[in-house]
Amino acid sequence: MYNLFTRISGGDAVQFRQLSCGESLITIFNCPLENKFQDTWSHHNYIVYVIQGRKIWHTPNGSYDLQPPQCVFIRKGACIIEQFFDAKFCLILFFIPDDFIVDVLKSKTNPIGNPRQNHQSVIPVNHSPATQAFFQSMMPYFEQGHNPDQSLLQLKFKELILSIADNPENKELLSYFSLLLQEPQNVSLQRIMDENFSFNLKLEDYAKLSCRSVSAFKRDFVKIYNTSPGKWLLARRLEYGMHLLRTMGKSVSDVAFESGFESPSHFSRSFRDRFGISPAAIRQKVLS
Repeated sequence: MYNLFTRISGGDAVQFRQLSCGESLITIFNCPLENKFQDTWSHHNYIVYVIQGRKIWHTPNGSYDLQPPQCVFIRKGACIIEQFFDAKFCLILFFIPDDFIVDVLKSKTNPIGNPRQNHQSVIPVNHSPATQAFFQSMMPYFEQGHNPDQSLLQLKFKELILSIADNPENKELLSYFSLLLQEPQNVSLQRIMDENFSFNLKLEDYAKLSCRSVSAFKRDFVKIYNTSPGKWLLARRLEYGMHLLRTMGKSVSDVAFESGFESPSHFSRSFRDRFGISPAAIRQKVLS
């Protein structure tokens, strides 16, 4: 499972035309034809504006089929990207850290409303004339031979966030923005774990998602859950695996993959140790 931000920021100029501003990165991305499914994650939120082609983002709370001229806000975390080989996929991509969004929103004159606790992983951005005009205004910067000044790029980032926040049609995204402004760090860590436990991420990846060092992540995790991250992840993944076996009728290999295990053999051993029965036996009972 690779970090999408790291892969794109380290890409070559043939695949990526990049305009960077600190930890925020704008890029026009022509995706190479690789595997049908890409397991990926990002420690930054990102906004996708689809120019050409089609891809499906598979997330813990649903699948999202993205085609032009859709624009979406994809929350930081893990997902599986399904690609299609009949057409090139081209987009404009904005990576935007939480703290940048919060700083911009604090400068907004009008409040953005109250937050909800639950949000989709992929949130549609209303395709308003203002949004369309913004993306059209970005194209000359990609086409020119030199990179624009950093201060100008920062203004463009702010313009994008403020344009989205100023549109009352973006109700779910406004609710999520409000959550970022108000959510305590301990609640943020819990949300990160609840939404991403079923992906095969490393502890340092979870730490990065929660904006912590590995040591701070482990310390805060134990304070919240009263157990270690490794033990919690194993237990949560096994419970999820049991749920999938009992309700979805999937193969043991598919369940192991969807529960975040490195291999079916690791899943089967851990499952038997925890529940005293093999996952294959559970599946057979369900199917009989």
